[in-house]
Amino acid sequence: MDILTSPLLERLPWIEHGFGTRRAPLSQDGMASLKQVHSAVPLVAHRSEGCIGEGDALLTCKPGVTVSVRTADCFPVLLVDMHHRVVAAVHAGWRGTAGGVAVEALRRMRVEFGTNAVDISAAVGPGIGVCCYRVGEEVARRFGQTRAGALDLARENLRQLMDEGVPRESISLAGACTFCNPAQFYSWRRDRESAGRMISYVRIKHERPVGK
Repeated sequence: MDILTSPLLERLPWIEHGFGTRRAPLSQDGMASLKQVHSAVPLVAHRSEGCIGEGDALLTCKPGVTVSVRTADCFPVLLVDMHHRVVAAVHAGWRGTAGGVAVEALRRMRVEFGTNAVDISAAVGPGIGVCCYRVGEEVARRFGQTRAGALDLARENLRQLMDEGVPRESISLAGACTFCNPAQFYSWRRDRESAGRMISYVRIKHERPVGK
């Protein structure tokens, strides 16, 4: 498949979402985007296209505004507040994950829109898997590990969201490794400067009906 989706988020008829692959016919033209800097900074998008600013999570409550991130080994995380109808797209590499970027996005959703963690559905998309991701001791220690070795960033984002109060059954993991699957995914660690970027996005399709 050229664009992957989360079965969990597919249950919500008022949003559109997708995780891009190297074959996906996706462009950020017409989408709100970020100058991604491997931070834990979330920004709010009020308009439907162009770079909103410097950060690594983008959220909106506006129907028709598509928020998006680019990845190539880092993990795209999509957050959906089912009660207040707020969505977020998060870029979570090791630096962002160490800083709790998905949690910071959730906290910004709470401040701006009243989001409660128990109302969140979250989907962690494809990224470099624990099968292929080895880090040095300095990075490993940022995640509570005592020595260099394998790092499971998908599970770390899962743990952080659960610690913040998102129910486990409301979080899906794509389980696809970008490094392992060159035919389907770009990988910066595998291809370095020749690696492209994949676009992941989420959009509120329409206004909430009156009285609902």
